Amino acid sequence: MMKEEKERLDELFDRLYPLTRSITGPGLRESLDILKEVIPLDVEHVSSGTEIFDWTIPEEWRVYDAYLVGPNGKKYADIDETNLHVINYSKPVDKRLSLEELKHHIYTDPESPDAIPYVTSYYDRKWGFCLSKNTFDSLPEGEYHAYIDSKFIDGKLSYGHCKLEGKSDDEVLISSYICHPSLANNELSGPLVLCALYNRIKRWSNRHFTYRFVLAPETIGSLAYLHNYSDELTEHLVSGAVLTCLGGYKKRVNYQKSRMGDSLLDRVVLNEKKFGDIELEVRQFTPINGSDERQFCSPGFNLPVGQFAKTVYGEYDGYHNSKDDKEFMTIEALIDSADHIETILKRLKYALCYKNTKPYGEPFLSKYNLYSSVNAPDTRNDSTDYIQNDKRVFLNKALRVLNYCDGEREMVDIAEKYGYSIKDLDSIIDTLVEKKLLKKIGI
Repeated sequence: MMKEEKERLDELFDRLYPLTRSITGPGLRESLDILKEVIPLDVEHVSSGTEIFDWTIPEEWRVYDAYLVGPNGKKYADIDETNLHVINYSKPVDKRLSLEELKHHIYTDPESPDAIPYVTSYYDRKWGFCLSKNTFDSLPEGEYHAYIDSKFIDGKLSYGHCKLEGKSDDEVLISSYICHPSLANNELSGPLVLCALYNRIKRWSNRHFTYRFVLAPETIGSLAYLHNYSDELTEHLVSGAVLTCLGGYKKRVNYQKSRMGDSLLDRVVLNEKKFGDIELEVRQFTPINGSDERQFCSPGFNLPVGQFAKTVYGEYDGYHNSKDDKEFMTIEALIDSADHIETILKRLKYALCYKNTKPYGEPFLSKYNLYSSVNAPDTRNDSTDYIQNDKRVFLNKALRVLNYCDGEREMVDIAEKYGYSIKDLDSIIDTLVEKKLLKKIGI
């Protein structure tokens, strides 16, 4: 299965990477159509000019050709070489100008002088090209021909979403963005891990939660989605996470908590960090930078949405430039991220509130084969008639869980009280539920 998943993600990357994506336009729609081949996205559209809270859906941007030719006939920028050469949402131009005039329309990244930066101007009409600082410094004096064939039309913004239904109407949101052209870690890592998680969760038996998957252009796309679905999210969302920057060289998972700071997922991640076996870094929510969690967690919604990352935006040399490629990101790193996030998501159902169905006194555990039927010196360290000689580890956990599962405390809090990871309790919970000694509240 891992080989098949790796091959599928590898193929998706190669098809998606070259597309000229933006917050609107053909590249965005083509990307969603490709992703629809592996997850059943329902793609919806919002027309240009639509008022979305304090924002307005912009005109759709379409670009057909772009190049910058120097006085020596050399092309210093060419959209056919990389779409990063052109400012995303650049207005059209067909002009001959001097190097001095041209410099006002050239963008570089001095901190990464051999890389082409990714630059946008969605809401202010500008034209321009992006070059490496080294190339810019080498430009000769003379006349240049700047040509960008683009236009703006009354079009639409598109996003895609789908659900995997569970036993409960309570939802977990998995969201990522799809709008950056030719960036790997800071663009495609999120959607590709989202696809991997969809297909993994689809195979889970007895899903408790309903899982909602959303792919939208960053910021304006998530706001458009909230404009249409915030009532559903407010009613049903238990926890969620935005996926971003999940490739790269760093091994530990980086989780940013939701604005409220105590969602079910927030507490499960903190439990895993303290008592589990996944290497985690946990950060507080910030409205200053990040991704679409800022929209989901804005004060009008205050939804319980965190963020999963790995090699985080702004912390690597290739951030928002041409160094952010497949070689830097790696498909193996994405699979590793999917492994860790899936493991954490599996913990959620065990972290919920359960109720002891036999709360008056201790249950008679022997009749459920949960307590040794013989009390003798050589059986006192047994847990049960079928789990022998574990020094009562199983039994002691079961007794603690039963005593504190009063329908008021969530399991993650009980685990915290005794220094257990959720993983330490999953087999205990499954056994007690199977024996009808525990019942999940709300089901």
